[in-house]
Order: sequence, then structure tokens, then C-alpha cells
Amino acid sequence: MSDLNAFPISARWPAQHPERIQLYSLPTPNGVKVSIMLEETGLAYEPHLVRFDTNDQLSPEFVSLNPNNKIPAIIDPHGPDGQPLALFESGAILIWLGDKTGQFLAREGRERYETIQWLMFQMGGIGPMFGQLGFFHKFAGKEYEDKRPRERYVAESRRLLGVLEQRLEGRAWLMGDHYTIADIATFPWVRNLVGFYEAGDLVGFKDFKNVQRVLEAFVARPAVKRGLEIPARN
Repeated sequence: MSDLNAFPISARWPAQHPERIQLYSLPTPNGVKVSIMLEETGLAYEPHLVRFDTNDQLSPEFVSLNPNNKIPAIIDPHGPDGQPLALFESGAILIWLGDKTGQFLAREGRERYETIQWLMFQMGGIGPMFGQLGFFHKFAGKEYEDKRPRERYVAESRRLLGVLEQRLEGRAWLMGDHYTIADIATFPWVRNLVGFYEAGDLVGFKDFKNVQRVLEAFVARPAVKRGLEIPARN
């Protein structure tokens, strides 16, 4: 049985199944990337809810795993050298899980690097810009009299949707016929933009037919449906 006692986070979130991947997360767009990937691959894992309303992410135990105090993070008891591997940053976790299983990420060649390219597009563009739009449209930012910040992120979010729209023309997924970690990273954010953030009308989402089509295909996947609810809020 794997011994995770060397990780301080285990004191706050004890592992009932230490032989499984330990997932520390919350069902946000970044969080569900990893739960969806775990569900898609069939890897055994144990989810732990990191609550923002009680600032779990700022606790010394969580920060010991992720000094950037953001979810998600994992401990894989079976790392590349047979020892436990601790990882934060959702993109890095997706790459590791893809390499570990040989699923949703090519092991070599052009397709591998193009997939990582579109993963980085989500990490560097879609996530930050959609998140800022959510802040200025739905949360505290909506109280600002100056609407220029919101309009900046509306324009940039619409531009990014346009990039996706063009890429998806004639393609089932971002990489063509192959569903990959790039899709797993991207479409929780698209879903959040038009759902939780209620910004569909604001960005003119109806104009992006290809993005709509692929979002519908994404949320229809059984593993996605499960992963969107993990970890369960209690």
C-alpha cells in the first residue's frame, strides 16, 4: 500500500485509498478538467473537496502541495520513477495523465505538440480572459461604473471564440477526429462562459456555430457528465 504520510496535505485530507491518485479540487472549469480526464481514462482516484468558502486553498496543508494555492492538484502514488508524484497546474496534470495512460495525447510527433499548443491556448488565453469577463459581468466587477474593463474582456473573449470557431470548421474536435486533452481543457471554460457566467448574449455566442456544436458533443459524453460534478459539493 502506498504511504502518503510524507505529504502534509494528507493530515487535512486523509486518504482512504492511498493506492489511488489523490485529487484535491473543486468543480470549477479548471478543477473539472482533471476529474473529467480521470473519468475518461478510467484511472482509480480519490477526490477531496477543497472549499473556497472556508479558504481551504490557503491552508498550510494545501499550500504544501501547491504553493500557488490554486486548485486542482494531485498526488499520484505511482509516479514515473515508481515514487509518488505531486503536481499542480491543470495543464501539467493533463499532460502527465495523458502520458501515463497513452490516452488523449499522442506520445510523439506533430500531433502531440499541436495538441499541447491548443492546451496552452486555453491556459494562456481562454481561461484568464473568460474568467475576467465573469468577474466584470457577474461578480464584484459589475458594480464598477466604468464599463471599459468589462468591454475589454467581452471583445477579447469574442476574439478567442472566433479562433476556436475557425479551428473547428470541418473538425469534430480541436485536433480533428481525435478527442484530446485540448478539448478537455477548453470546453469546461466555454460551458462556464455561457452557463454560470451568463455571458452568452454578451459575447454573441449564437454566432459561433462550430463552437456550439462541439460544446454539445462534449457535454454529452458520459465521462464529462460525471466529471463535471466531482468533487461533490457537500
